Amino acid sequence: MKKTLPLRWWTPIRWARQVLAEPLVLLNDHAWLEKKAAANALELLNRWPEPNPPVNWVTAMTAIARDEVEHLAVVTRLLARRGGRLKKQHRCQYAADLRGLVRLGHGPAELMDRLMVSALIEARSCERFAVLADRCDDPVLAKLYGGLYASEAGHYKQFIDLAYSLPQATGVDERWDEILDQEVEIITAQPVGPAMHSGVA
Repeated sequence: MKKTLPLRWWTPIRWARQVLAEPLVLLNDHAWLEKKAAANALELLNRWPEPNPPVNWVTAMTAIARDEVEHLAVVTRLLARRGGRLKKQHRCQYAADLRGLVRLGHGPAELMDRLMVSALIEARSCERFAVLADRCDDPVLAKLYGGLYASEAGHYKQFIDLAYSLPQATGVDERWDEILDQEVEIITAQPVGPAMHSGVA
């Protein structure tokens, strides 16, 4: 995993024990993240700066949105079967903090940042799914998290490849390096709790 993901801080095993103590709350948080990921892909679909977006842009964003909606359906069904339900409100401070890095109003730079933030959220989710799959005693949950690992890794790759392919984008390597460093500060500062992107006690 460390060879395929760009992360500069790796989640310790004790995080899995902490979040799996409240599986229904974790599933609810997970479902919301899938919902927001689908909405993000659909919003980015219209953000290409030219009148005619390239085919790979449309294909990538619609495929990601479709995958995330399918994941949402799987997680909400599992949540319902176990007596839970999707809450009406949700906040992910980790994602909000990462989006605070986006250079709003700067055209190609803003779009590049949004793609990098999206890539990083997918990469961190991928890493967390692997930790959960490895440490979860519940076979159904372990299968769920293990199955999502590859999908999230693919989404990370799609987003970062698109960031590098943007026309008029400059300083891509330097910006990606900056965001990766800042993500370490953000993820390690998150509060502890049963959430996919929570901190570690």
